[in-house]
Amino acid sequence: MNTIFSPARLGALLVKEFIQMRRDRVTFAMMLGVPLMLLILFGFAINNDPKRLPAALLAMSNDPYSRAMVVALENTNYYRFDHVARTEAEADLLLARGDVAFVVTIPADFGKRVERGDHPRILLEADATDPAAASGAVATLGTVAAQALLRAQGMEQVAKEQAASQLEIVVHQLYNPEGVSQYNIVPGLLGVILQMTMVMMTAMALTRETERGTMENLLAMPASPAEIMLGKVLPYAGVGAVQVVVVLIAAKLLFSVPFVGGLPLLLSSILVFVLGLVLLGYTISTVSRTQMQAMQLTFFFFLPSILLSGFMFPYRGMPGWAQWLGEIFPLTHFLRIVRAVMLKGATLPAVASEIGWLAVFVVLFSATALVRFRRTLD
Repeated sequence: MNTIFSPARLGALLVKEFIQMRRDRVTFAMMLGVPLMLLILFGFAINNDPKRLPAALLAMSNDPYSRAMVVALENTNYYRFDHVARTEAEADLLLARGDVAFVVTIPADFGKRVERGDHPRILLEADATDPAAASGAVATLGTVAAQALLRAQGMEQVAKEQAASQLEIVVHQLYNPEGVSQYNIVPGLLGVILQMTMVMMTAMALTRETERGTMENLLAMPASPAEIMLGKVLPYAGVGAVQVVVVLIAAKLLFSVPFVGGLPLLLSSILVFVLGLVLLGYTISTVSRTQMQAMQLTFFFFLPSILLSGFMFPYRGMPGWAQWLGEIFPLTHFLRIVRAVMLKGATLPAVASEIGWLAVFVVLFSATALVRFRRTLD
């Protein structure tokens, strides 16, 4: 055996590896696509200080001081008043559904109390399920509102101490008043863990059968594509049920996460979510020829899903195009459901639209898997 280093042999091996990389299109796409995706997401989409957060206004008076207050809050770029609530019940529903991050209530006697110098007050109710998303907006409220009131009265030169004593800001951080980050992270981990295990386990297990040749025996059986698909995905759905029990018990016993909603509603939502995930894993297995390809495709789905769903970074802090992109991932909708039910005590009307989107994903993934199914091996 010739052990002398040969540049010619090395060149031949390099050519061979480049040819193999060109043939393995999935790996080549991952090598180029993942760095590009990370650059775009972290460079443009991720923002830890979200601005223009949706807010609802419950104004019981329409005096100049109230209007000045609203304009000043919008000028901070933290608040975007795109909802007008007529009643307190309507405002509570907007918060429970997650349609708004804040509700600003201006009482009916606000203008009269300003003119009398009788300590006027406004109420800010903040959705604190994600403490990081609301902290910046809440921190700026007191100073901005007091200065706006002084301008409306023509008293811009009054000292800050007088401004603070003249206007009282009442802040209610709902659902997580202590700002405990575990209350936001742990329920979200339920969705992340289920997504990671259900999709990957299903995709790799089915691709492994194709690699080992055992899929031929399965295809020779007198069973329809739907029967084969259900026979493959339902066992993994059972594994997901065990994971759900473990995570929920750990959330309660280890992290003391409050559970104020209905357990049947949460379990029903989890069932739809898990079914969609295993069907997605089945779909990935139909386009993968090897377990490595299945793992790569699964990872390519995981990364943007975790970054754009609102699990790691505030969802409302992302630009509009990133939020629209995040809507195509089941995890985004599931996180809204599990946090709303566990932390807000939301009922079915508040989360019905999100459950509906999960059902759409189930139908879409199952139809795609059936279309991709092969009765004979290539």
